[in-house]
Amino acid sequence: MASTGLSRRRVGGAATSSSTTAADDDDVPTPRPVRSVSSNGSADASPIVPPTHAGSAFAGGSKIAFDPRDLEGANDDASRVGGKMPRLTIMEEVLLLGIKDKQGYLSFWNDNISYALRGCILIELALRRRIALVKDPNRRRVPLSERLIEVIDDRQTGETILDETLKMMKGQETEKMGINSWIDLLSGETWNVMKIGYQLKQVRERLAKGLVDKGVLRTEKRNFLLFDMATHPVADARTKEGVVRRTVSLLTATTSAVPPAALDAEGVQCRTLRSVCLACAAYTASVLDNAFARLTYEEREAAFQRCDDILAEFAQWPFGNAAGTANGGATAAGRRRQASRIATGSANDYGRESVLGLLSEVRKESTGEDDVGFELVAGVLEVLSKLDSLI
Repeated sequence: MASTGLSRRRVGGAATSSSTTAADDDDVPTPRPVRSVSSNGSADASPIVPPTHAGSAFAGGSKIAFDPRDLEGANDDASRVGGKMPRLTIMEEVLLLGIKDKQGYLSFWNDNISYALRGCILIELALRRRIALVKDPNRRRVPLSERLIEVIDDRQTGETILDETLKMMKGQETEKMGINSWIDLLSGETWNVMKIGYQLKQVRERLAKGLVDKGVLRTEKRNFLLFDMATHPVADARTKEGVVRRTVSLLTATTSAVPPAALDAEGVQCRTLRSVCLACAAYTASVLDNAFARLTYEEREAAFQRCDDILAEFAQWPFGNAAGTANGGATAAGRRRQASRIATGSANDYGRESVLGLLSEVRKESTGEDDVGFELVAGVLEVLSKLDSLI
C-alpha cells in the first residue's frame, strides 16, 4: 500500500499545535447611499451609487484575509523580483488541494498540514524576496536547516498571514533564529513561554477565508451534531482544477522536460520553483490523495516516487547535489516505497535524470549558487522532508 505522505515530525518535548475553527466575524452593515443636495434644496437627480467595499467571506463585510487594495505597488514589486505575483500563494494552493470540494473542510486526521503550512509561509516570503538567509561565509559550517534568517525587505505583501509573519521576524532581528526554529515557533512547538507569542493561530481557517475573499471558496454553516462549524466548499472549480492539473502534470511527466501544464501562467515570478514547492509541500502535508484520485494504482506509485525524488533533490543546497542524495537525501517514506517495489518486482524508478530538466529551469530563476533566498527554500524543504515518523 502506497504511503500517502509523511507522518508528523516528532519534536522532543514539544507540544503539538492544533488549528481550531474560529468563530466567524460578525457581518458589517453596509452604509446607506446618500443623494447629493443642490443649492436650491432639491435632491440631485443623478443615480444613487452605493459605496464600494472590498467584499467579504460573509455578505456585507470587509475583506478578512486578503485585500487587493494592499497591492497598489505590485507592478514595482514584480519588476524587482523578476515577475508578477501569482493569484494564490503556495499555502493557499496546498490548502485547496486538501479541502473536500463539496464538504468544504480538511480531513480531521491530517496533523501534517499545520506544520507544512508554516514552512510554506517562509517559502512564500523567500520567493517574494522579503526574507533570506544571513549572508555569512561561515554559514556553510552550520546544517542547512539551522542557518539564520534575516528580513531584507519589510514592505507589506497584501497577504495578512505573510505580513504578520514578516512583522514578527522584523521585530526579532536582534536575536536571529534558524529555519527550523522559526517553523517550530510559528507552529507553537516550543516549551519556551517567552516565545509562545510567535505562534500563528488558526492558519487554516484564515487561509480559507482568504480564498473566500478571492472567490475560490464560499462560506457555509455546517452542523456537526454537538456544534456548528464554518465550512468552505469550492466555489470556483476551475481554479482548483488548475492547481490539481499543475501538480499531477509535474509528478506524472515521463521525460526530463518540464511540461507547460505543470507551470503557472507565463510571467509569474519563479513559476518553476513554485510548482516544485507546491508538489513537495502537498506531499509532506499529506494532501496528494485528492489530486491523484483519477490515477491508477501504478500511476499513483510512480507519481509518489517522482515527488520523493524531487524533494530529495531540492531539499539540499545547491539544488541537485548528488552527494546529498547519496548520503540519504531521500525521505524514509520514499525508501520504504522503493524497497516495496523491489520486493514485489514492480520497481519503476525514474532515476535522477527525470528531474534534470526541472533543476535546469529552476537554476535559471535563481541568481546563482549564492542566492540566499533559494537557499532558504532548500532549508525549509529539508525540514519538511523530515516529517516522516521513526523507522
